[in-house]
Amino acid sequence: MARLENGLKSLLPQWELSDSTELRLLTVSENATFIAQDPDRQSSIILRVHRPNYHQVTEIESELTWISALRQEGAVDTPALVPTLDGTYLTSFQDGEDTRYVVAFDFMAGREPDADASLIAGFRLLGNISARLHSHVETWVKPAGFTRKTWDYESAFGASPLWGDWRDAIGLSEAGETLITRALHKLKDRLDAYGKSGNRFGLIHADLRLANLLQRDDGIGVIDFDDCGFSWFIYDFAAAISFHELNPIVPDLKTAWLEGYASARALSEADIAMIPDFIMFRRTLLTAWIASHAETETAREAGHGRYTQGTIELAARYLEDQL
Repeated sequence: MARLENGLKSLLPQWELSDSTELRLLTVSENATFIAQDPDRQSSIILRVHRPNYHQVTEIESELTWISALRQEGAVDTPALVPTLDGTYLTSFQDGEDTRYVVAFDFMAGREPDADASLIAGFRLLGNISARLHSHVETWVKPAGFTRKTWDYESAFGASPLWGDWRDAIGLSEAGETLITRALHKLKDRLDAYGKSGNRFGLIHADLRLANLLQRDDGIGVIDFDDCGFSWFIYDFAAAISFHELNPIVPDLKTAWLEGYASARALSEADIAMIPDFIMFRRTLLTAWIASHAETETAREAGHGRYTQGTIELAARYLEDQL
C-alpha cells in the first residue's frame, strides 16, 4: 500500500490538492480505494486506484461515460466525477512495471445498510433504482467504442473465467464439487432457454451489493460501477444480496425489491422465475472470486472455506427448487 500512496501523492496536484492532503485507505477489493482529505479543500474526494491488467483504458472510460449519462439524466444518485486540471477523468502513475489508473469522485456521505429487517424498505427503493437504471439503458444510445465486460455463463464459468475457477474454492470437497457441477449444468440449461433478448439483457451495474450502497436520510446512493457490464437485468437482484444469500430475510428482500422494481419497469413472470438461477450464478461467481482474492478483507469477512460450504448448501437447495 505504501507504493500506491506514494504514487497517489505524485498525482495530487492534478486535482489541486495541497501537500497537506491526508490519504487514508478505505478498502481493497478489485481496486484500492482511498479518501483524500485536504485541509484547504471544503470536501474530501475519493481516489480509486485500479487493479493492473484487469480493465483496459477503453473499459474504464466507458464506465465513466455511463456514470456521467446517468447523472445528467437523474437516473440514479451517484457521486460526481472529479476532473483533473486538464479536464480529463482518468490519470495514472507507474507502479514498477504496472500502470495504475486512477479515477477521482466526490465524497458521498452515508453508511452501508445493515442486513436486517430495517433493510426491507431500502430494498424497495433499490428495486426502483434498479428499474430506472435498466430503463435508462434501454433508450440510451451508447457512444462509439463503448466497451464493457460481459457477465454470462461463459465469462463466469467457461474456459477463461473472469474471476477465476470456482473449483479452486477454499475447502471444496470432491462431493461438493460434484454437487455444484450439477447445479451449474441446470443453470446453463435454464439460461440458454431464457435467452438474451433486449428486454432481459443489457448494461447493468452488476455489483449492487450492500457495500456499494450508501444509506442516507434522503434515500440510497449508489457507488462503484467498476463491475458494470452486459448481463441479465434480473442479475442485479442477485448481486444485491451478495454474501447474504442464505440469510432468512432474503425472501422479504426479494418481495420488497420486486415491488419497488414494478413501480418503474415491468417484469414478466419468466423474469421473476429466474431469480433463483441468478442467485446461484452470483454465489458461484463470488466463490471463485474469494478463491482468487483470498488475501482481501472482503474474502476474509466472507469466511473463506465457510463461504464455500454455504455455496454447497445453496447448490443443494437450488437443485431441489428450494431457493
